Amino acid sequence: MKNPYITHHPTKRHGLGALTLLLAILPSLVIIAHAQAQSTPKSLPDTLIPASQRKPAPGFTLMDAQGRPVSLAAYRGKVVLLDFWATWCGGCKLEIPWYIAFYRQYRDRGLAPIGASMDDDGWKSVRPFLARKKDPETGSDIAMPYPVVIATPAMAKQYNITSMPVTLLIDRQGKIALSHTGVVDRSSFESSIQQLLKEPIGSRSHL
Repeated sequence: MKNPYITHHPTKRHGLGALTLLLAILPSLVIIAHAQAQSTPKSLPDTLIPASQRKPAPGFTLMDAQGRPVSLAAYRGKVVLLDFWATWCGGCKLEIPWYIAFYRQYRDRGLAPIGASMDDDGWKSVRPFLARKKDPETGSDIAMPYPVVIATPAMAKQYNITSMPVTLLIDRQGKIALSHTGVVDRSSFESSIQQLLKEPIGSRSHL
């Protein structure tokens, strides 16, 4: 004999079946979500290289968008934020507004960012990108008020650039104090900038 409840309430029967199916696959969904969370790259806090262990940053002289030379040697005495980026790099476009904010906040204390584009076609892609002011994908500010150059293959090799984004902090002595591959942790990276800005010009710190 049929159960009268199920006979007169087919939607209830279907609902019970769907609930049973959901309970059966729920553990698998939890496992998949956990695995994805574990595989998602996270920005880890950075630690400055002790001053006694820092190595000189490879020198370069390249032209900016206005045809003016940008030489790393001319920045001695400043803390240089050297950002290797590209117009197609999502992580790079996430960081650029942060670096613009750092520049505006710390330039009077000696921070000097330089953007080094890794675009294969150079200014053909970079000029239109800079002219947009705002990134159409993120809506973020990309109007870099600091020098932007096109990195050469030789420069990329010297700095061991194999993926992007890559950001370096170069101390007032022209030595690499930090090199980060991937999107930086904004708070930690800003803290590193503040520490380097406190280092006296012409003197080694005791980190």
